[in-house]
Amino acid sequence: MGLSHRYLHAPTFDAYVDAARANQDLWRAIAAHVDVPEGFVERVRALPGDWHLLILSEDWCGDAVNTVPVIARLAELAPNLDCRILGRDANPDLMDAHLTGTSRSIPIAILLNDHYEECGWWGPRPRPLQRWVLGEGRALPNSERYREVRRWYARDRGLTTLEEVVEMLESAGGSESRAPTGTPPPAA
Repeated sequence: MGLSHRYLHAPTFDAYVDAARANQDLWRAIAAHVDVPEGFVERVRALPGDWHLLILSEDWCGDAVNTVPVIARLAELAPNLDCRILGRDANPDLMDAHLTGTSRSIPIAILLNDHYEECGWWGPRPRPLQRWVLGEGRALPNSERYREVRRWYARDRGLTTLEEVVEMLESAGGSESRAPTGTPPPAA
C-alpha cells in the first residue's frame, strides 16, 4: 500500500481525536490552547508546492498529546500544508521504517511532498527534551520523569516542535538558510 493511499485514507486530526479512547479530553484541551506564531505559518507559506505530514501516533501517548495538536494547528493555518494521523500499532511496517534507535517511539511526523514521496521525518519529541530524557532524566523514577516532561511541554508551549518541523519543511522545500532535520534522535 503506497503512502498516497495511506495518507488519503487516514483520519484528519479532528476525526482522530473524536475517535480517541484514551485522553480524549486532554487532546481537546491541549488543541484548544495551541497558539502558532504567525512567523511559523509565513515560513511554511513561503515554501513552493504542497506538503503533507503523515503522523504515526496512539491516543495514549503523552508525547503525542503534547506535540500532535501543535503540528495539526500549523497544518490548519498554512494553506500549503495538511496532516493526517495513522495508528502506530496498525502500521508496523511504516513504524519500523522510522524507529528511534530500536524503539517504536511516537509520534513520528513523516513529511511527504505533493507526489506523496517521503522527504524527511521528525519525532518522537523535540530534540532538547529527547536529550534530557535520554540523559539526566533516566536517573529519575518514571513518575518524576514524566512530571518533568509535562512541565517541559507546558513551558515550551509547542515552540520547539514548531521550529523543528518547520526546519524539516524548509530543508525539503529548498530554503537555503536551514539545516536538514528529520534524522532520528539517539537510541533510547
